[in-house]
Amino acid sequence: MAKRATKSSNANGANLGFEEKLWAAADQLRGHMDAAEYKHVVLGLVFLKYISDAFQELHDQLAADKDSDPEDRDEYLAENVFWVPKVARWAKLQSSAKQPTIGKLIDDAMAAIEKDNPTLKGVLPKDYGRASLDKQRLGVLIDLIGTIGLGDAESRGKDVLGRVYEYFLGKFANAEGKGGGEFYTPQSVVKLLVEMIEPYKGRIYDPCCGSGGMFVSSEKFVLAHGGRVGDLSIYGQESNNTTWRLCKMNLAIRSIDGNIGTHNADTFHSDLHKDLKADSILANPPFNISDWGGERLREDARWRYGAPPVGNANFGWVQHMAPSGIAGFVLANGSMSSNQSGEGEIRRQLVEQDMIDCMISLPGQLFYTTQIPVCLWFLARNKKNGKFRDRRGETLFIDARKFGALVDRTHRELSGDEVARIAKTYHAWRGEKDAGKYADIAGFCKSASREEIESHGHVLTPGRYVGAEETHDDDDMPFDERMEQLTAKLKGQFVESAKLEKAILKNLASLGFTGKESS
Repeated sequence: MAKRATKSSNANGANLGFEEKLWAAADQLRGHMDAAEYKHVVLGLVFLKYISDAFQELHDQLAADKDSDPEDRDEYLAENVFWVPKVARWAKLQSSAKQPTIGKLIDDAMAAIEKDNPTLKGVLPKDYGRASLDKQRLGVLIDLIGTIGLGDAESRGKDVLGRVYEYFLGKFANAEGKGGGEFYTPQSVVKLLVEMIEPYKGRIYDPCCGSGGMFVSSEKFVLAHGGRVGDLSIYGQESNNTTWRLCKMNLAIRSIDGNIGTHNADTFHSDLHKDLKADSILANPPFNISDWGGERLREDARWRYGAPPVGNANFGWVQHMAPSGIAGFVLANGSMSSNQSGEGEIRRQLVEQDMIDCMISLPGQLFYTTQIPVCLWFLARNKKNGKFRDRRGETLFIDARKFGALVDRTHRELSGDEVARIAKTYHAWRGEKDAGKYADIAGFCKSASREEIESHGHVLTPGRYVGAEETHDDDDMPFDERMEQLTAKLKGQFVESAKLEKAILKNLASLGFTGKESS
């Protein structure tokens, strides 16, 4: 499948002109259904339209060639196009969109596709025939999706489907509220993680991959920088079954061959990639989960720096991702300073073992799961590996709490320039070629020694290290001019103060106060 990095005016990567109309039609389905249910209804149809478009385009080409058979399944497999049986082709389904049996027809279509395409087995939604789903509105949605080209060569070149998927994932996450974070990480945060780590090649791993956003962004990064997608090997897993299916579809529409297992699985209790030596790890683990079964893992071999508390999985995730290469992941802010239940001791061990490469504090309201600010951790197994400068004994702290702009009343996004500034600062600090020279900037970034971190009790909050932001408004003004301005300012303040004092005393005098009045 032809793929191309796309630019967009919003974080969800979609600016195609029809999304709001499509969303409005999808939202009508909600009725007595919550967003967690109807997202699979909508995304399943979008997926079906995509593979049918790609199939139909190749079918037409084969039909025009007298030496080819457009009904030969092998012709499609050779071109990496999903085979779509006759009962599942979009034209046939859309012709029946107004029929009361349309739900069952879609279910039959999904089952037929899974039967003929083993990689999709158990992935596609097959409950369109249920009584609670309004068939009239389902038909309206089918007609609307039918007007959008998704899988033909032109649409693939524009990555239309990928952009629609990202748009819908973001909208569903917003509609679901707190639960939405189980499958969706805001694009600006994903982009920052990817830009920081720069996964050009090698094995990429996400132990809680949700809908697969980290994988998709990594491949976009490689393409945007002239690399080859084939140089990446993708590994991951997801514990939620419906989210795992969503990830499988999200990867399939982009022809990404990701090893995320044949089923959903809990990373802590059923690690599908136990022996994997990943080059890059990118993840957004669920924040502060207490019911992770930690009491059954007290002696787990992954706890190199101490057993994480039973009531909070944060440092379970940290140690699970302690990398052979580099890891970047999102955590709750409390992870940078908490001393409860041994967390401070684990953090101390990580510092003393020189694992902490960079810490970034982010603003609040970036996530659908929480309004609180979060942080990014970057761990490096070897800070002297020859790829970058020797930065042993050093950690970079970046305070980005003032970054981002509100896109609505409750959600904030980092701009492309802000993402670039943070990433470039890290790259310069690592000593990357063409990244420029690094320098500490008060209020924004600071390269701290291990001894300095120890003096702060191994607390990793960037604000403790970067200090207060300096003001530079008058840096280029001559000294005598600055002094003249300062003198005038102070004189004005003195005059205003004298006037105020005189007015106060006059008012007091009218009340019978006889103290001496200033002149």
